[in-house]
Amino acid sequence: MAENIEIRSAEGTWVVRAGGAVLGESDKALELREEGYDPVIYFPREDIAMAFLDASETRTTCPHKGEARYFTIQSKSGPLTDAAWCYEDPKDGVSRIAGHLAFYTDTVAVEQV
Repeated sequence: MAENIEIRSAEGTWVVRAGGAVLGESDKALELREEGYDPVIYFPREDIAMAFLDASETRTTCPHKGEARYFTIQSKSGPLTDAAWCYEDPKDGVSRIAGHLAFYTDTVAVEQV
């Protein structure tokens, strides 16, 4: 694992909502803690309604996790551009987040229920 990153199973059930709609709910979410940042909840892709997410052209690179690809959420209030991201092929130390999505909590609601 990367020295400044800790990944563990997120306790309980987590839900993500956007524009009033539930995009997903999971009891298999992961919590990623990275030094200097707030914790981030990563949802297994199979627990997210992917029909509401469109892959965007946006890509960023994290020196610890690798390349992130982004998704725009189609909500009834309009598109939420690049509101979700994933690491499809993360670096070895954080490989547990492969196949998981995270969401910007200033754009959508991520809550433990």
